[in-house]
Amino acid sequence: MQADQSTQQSSRVSKEGGPGGRRIPGLMHLFSMGRPMAAAVPLREDQELELGREAAALGEVQDPRMSRHHACVRFDGRRFWVADLGSRNGTYVDGEPVPAGTPREAQRVIQIGNSLFVPSPDVRPLQEHGVELLDGFVRGPAVRERLGEVERAAQLGFLLHIRGESGTGKEGLARAFHNHGRRTGHFVAVNCAAIPQSIAESLLFGAKRGAYSGAEADAPGYLQSADGGTLFLDEVAELDQMIQAKLLRVIEEKEVLPLGAPRPRKVDFHLCSASNRDLRALVASGRLREDLYFRIGRPEVTLPPLRERPEEIPLLLEREVRQQAPDLELHISLVEACLLRPWPGNVRELLVAVRSALQAALMQGAHRVEARHLSPDAGLVFGPGAHPAPPLPGVAPPAGAPSHAKPLDGDERARIEEALRQQGGNVAATARALGMHRTQLRRLLKRHGILSPGSSAQAEPEDEDE
Repeated sequence: MQADQSTQQSSRVSKEGGPGGRRIPGLMHLFSMGRPMAAAVPLREDQELELGREAAALGEVQDPRMSRHHACVRFDGRRFWVADLGSRNGTYVDGEPVPAGTPREAQRVIQIGNSLFVPSPDVRPLQEHGVELLDGFVRGPAVRERLGEVERAAQLGFLLHIRGESGTGKEGLARAFHNHGRRTGHFVAVNCAAIPQSIAESLLFGAKRGAYSGAEADAPGYLQSADGGTLFLDEVAELDQMIQAKLLRVIEEKEVLPLGAPRPRKVDFHLCSASNRDLRALVASGRLREDLYFRIGRPEVTLPPLRERPEEIPLLLEREVRQQAPDLELHISLVEACLLRPWPGNVRELLVAVRSALQAALMQGAHRVEARHLSPDAGLVFGPGAHPAPPLPGVAPPAGAPSHAKPLDGDERARIEEALRQQGGNVAATARALGMHRTQLRRLLKRHGILSPGSSAQAEPEDEDE
């Protein structure tokens, strides 16, 4: 079933019953004929599934750009393989055309006709939960599972910690925690990383008039403002150690002492904290007090990054297009391009990039927003993250192998290695992510000993000029 209008408070894209408790490999059918969808297409191991117009596996959705016998897909227990059956409009795997009769491994996205599929080792969550647009937020199976944990924690009166990369939607989970709790007061969100240390104490705990130079009136502070409601402390480990100690006392004693006040005041609020890093690692590095960790670190809910939730991307795109430029159509090329990119900034980065693409399309007088309107570097990695990226299997240079090439700049090498890691070692996909031709990238990898003969890219045909 296709997505309903985004103006509705809750719209279900797809929900199909399925057996629970076991993994079901298959394809996620996420886009067809200009509209997002979320249907699971199960695959049996070592059995080929034929896709095409009127294929029973695709249900009632019929794509007129598919041939009657378009392509077949097989899962060998580890990898997905796609072969074109001589279709009229061709089959594309990870953005590259597949020659008829030549199986190609699919890692990220498959385009057949005017439809997009994403291979998945387990489509059971999509069968059971689908993708929803609920209260203005897109909720896929992974987020819905976390929402259930959040709701239970709120109803039981627990504190909650949310871990997730920047832009994954931690504040949305925190608001759900507030909405399902027993308190009816305000939801007060605080970005601890943005608070200047010099005024952090007064902003959090409040201050009496005359407590310091410039304090011309009583200021309640964030903690008192959250009394009877929920306090959300994003990036809580960014607080100074002294502030952390005072916060711990508030949590344990349920009273706050504003600056300059003669006596503490009682406060009662739900506390939800968040961080983009592991709290235990922050304790080990001295960034977070151990006693505060034991108070706020459990229960913890981990929100997966957008690259692990591709089923949400088409509906996110359609919702943004409808809200920002309802006269434009969402083209399949834009959806495919977004599915292929890793989006290190997650949902936040995706939405910003789509708004820029919409502006470009409107400036050009286009009737639809396409991949060509997307910034070439949108959704791509900047280089190594805060934590060193683990080495790719088989990409280390051979021991003792001589190289007469000028060494790559460290930042450039790190950028290429990170892009390879994000694309699972696929050279064609990595080249697209880096904005270069795959021949150029292959030469760089070979010249600087980054790619080994065991890489999946070696299965690709060599260009004639290599």
